[in-house]
Amino acid sequence: MAKEKLKMAADVCSYVDEEKNQINLEICVPGVKKENINLKMLDDSFSLFATRADFDYVAASAFCCPVKSKSAKASYKDGMLKVSVKLKDPMAGAHTVAIH
Repeated sequence: MAKEKLKMAADVCSYVDEEKNQINLEICVPGVKKENINLKMLDDSFSLFATRADFDYVAASAFCCPVKSKSAKASYKDGMLKVSVKLKDPMAGAHTVAIH
């Protein structure tokens, strides 16, 4: 039976850009190869699983505001995963209420 690897919390910094158009994530996962990073995103949250030989990094968090998850772009260099995702228009999908 395979021994389960230790899980470690990835160091995550998230912030809204100055123009208030997108959320940026900076996730520190040193020692992980790009192909061993699994990042999943919904419009209200994300989860990360990144494996290396000795342990796995994990993270999950909700966003402060809804995002357009399909707009997410990510890059990875020197142990730092950088992700940017556009914020949703807060009135997108709103229904006009008829006034009688």
